[in-house]
Amino acid sequence: MAVSSPGSSPVAVHPVVQAVTARIRQRSAPTRTAYLERVDAMAARPAGNQRLGCANVAHAFAAMPDAQKRQVSGLDKIAVAVQRPPHIGVITAYNDMLSAHAPYQSYPQTIKDEAARCGATAQVAGGVPAMCDGVTQGTPGMELSLFSRDVIAMATAVGLSHDVFDCALMLGVCDKIVPGLLIGALQFGHLPTVFVPAGPMSSGLSNSDKAKVREQAAQGLVGRDALLVAESAAYHGEGTCTFYGTANSNQMLLEAMGLHVPGSAFIHPHALSREALTREAVRTVLGQSAGSPSVPVAPIGHVVDERAIVNAMVALLATGGSTNHLIHWVAVARAAGIVIDWDDFSELSDVVPLLARVYPNGTADVNQFQAAGGPGFIIHELLGAGIMHADVCTVRPGGLREYTAIPAVDAGSGALQWTPADTSRDETVVRPVANPFSPTGGLKLLAGELGRSVIKVSAVPTERHVVQAPCRVFDSQEALLQAFKNGELERDVVCVVRWQGPQANGMPELHKLTPPLAVLQGKGFQVALVTDGRMSGASGKVPAAIHVSPEAAVGGPLAKVCDGDLIRLDATTGSLQVLVDAAEWANRPVAVMPEALRAANAVGLGRELFSGMRRNALAAEEGACTWL
Repeated sequence: MAVSSPGSSPVAVHPVVQAVTARIRQRSAPTRTAYLERVDAMAARPAGNQRLGCANVAHAFAAMPDAQKRQVSGLDKIAVAVQRPPHIGVITAYNDMLSAHAPYQSYPQTIKDEAARCGATAQVAGGVPAMCDGVTQGTPGMELSLFSRDVIAMATAVGLSHDVFDCALMLGVCDKIVPGLLIGALQFGHLPTVFVPAGPMSSGLSNSDKAKVREQAAQGLVGRDALLVAESAAYHGEGTCTFYGTANSNQMLLEAMGLHVPGSAFIHPHALSREALTREAVRTVLGQSAGSPSVPVAPIGHVVDERAIVNAMVALLATGGSTNHLIHWVAVARAAGIVIDWDDFSELSDVVPLLARVYPNGTADVNQFQAAGGPGFIIHELLGAGIMHADVCTVRPGGLREYTAIPAVDAGSGALQWTPADTSRDETVVRPVANPFSPTGGLKLLAGELGRSVIKVSAVPTERHVVQAPCRVFDSQEALLQAFKNGELERDVVCVVRWQGPQANGMPELHKLTPPLAVLQGKGFQVALVTDGRMSGASGKVPAAIHVSPEAAVGGPLAKVCDGDLIRLDATTGSLQVLVDAAEWANRPVAVMPEALRAANAVGLGRELFSGMRRNALAAEEGACTWL
């Protein structure tokens, strides 16, 4: 198979990318076939106002303005005689507590206005919860975070279950929200669906300076007042956080899958082009995108195929994105009947070059990333080198090639225009394939006696890719923090934090551990973290083997580790070993999660309601799904 670039000869798709895609396709054949049969059966039904009973239809549109009600319900016989206008369902993650989602307050009215201009109608079908890990980090509420993804998926399904919609728009940005919306939308794979971003906040205190203050606070060199001033200067307005964590990785992956209006990911919430891009999203989902009117949009169940999933994986690796997506995109793929695993990520990582340096992989923030060329430049380079599939279906008639440009509003006409992003505007931030930051991707699979895990190598200096030291075992992040404060970790040490997996406590992120471990590393010690918990897109410069599977709570190897065991983390060979005599290791008993700890994890801040999810959750490598 080959892909074409404008004005050039076809570019062959990289053989490893081809091989991984073929393996995924073969592995997924039974589940994908069954999924597409369901999607196509749903798409073949009559329109909702014809399919539902009169009482159902009356309830669905009772609150709409009378003229629109007559249009969409079928009361307007003239409209019915011609063709019932399309009806858009909007699922929104709006709340005004989350900076990233606050801009969505005005979107429904804009969407309805543009829909009317296009001869269509729109309703807010439902809202989904959206929590912020930055608020709940280090608190019991963080133990709801991962499972909130599946709650969001279920809430999306509830909103769309009224089954009167012809297409859908998804309003959401952050960590679990986009994967949850995507999983939910894929249950309605017969609907054309476009995701509508809101953009990042403007740059404030740099991420590097913020990290320095956090490290100073961990050492007691500055107090709470100074730390709060720094944090508030970093997180200061509407939009996503400006580091390249899970939220912004979401946006990169949606661009790579062709589910956005091209180039809309990192436009500021109050930029002149933001409303224009939202209106274009309405036109896009209706098949009336700029320059190509009346082109039908493929249902999302067909857009998200094996090639689109591989493109997302490649984009993640090429930009050093969030490790959370080694969980979330496994779940997203499963929602479309596609089965991927960490071996697929690892094999791709060996051939995908690292093309971006965005904090925590560098000093730039996402606004600098966008200014340097952003997703458009990355996709342009990957397509040009045959490292992404170009022959994919997207929500735009021009396919993935449309996603190699940056949008702006023309000052004269007010219309959207796209400028090719074919050159890096700052090679300290984004580089071409011919001159990458690294010849391999930003993530690495680790395997050995301690199980399977992942490490974000793009954030870790090369000289720290191998750590071998005696371990200290902790049952909670609070215990590690206390040991740090007591001066017990002033040495070479591998910190093992267990009982942090999906079944143990919901697999919280352990960001609070980054500053103290960075302090120890800064003192010249060999330091690493090994855990069955998460560190996410904020994984920093300390080597961290995370998502260790199987988790300790189900008898995984971390339950056998004892204080003083020599552990070797080697990101160059991809190994995670405990250097203990084989016979002793085989005969060592498996510890059981302390009952007091399990009981404490089960109550408070709503954790009682998530007991079934903890009990039923699959392993991290299986997406930590609670619905399979």
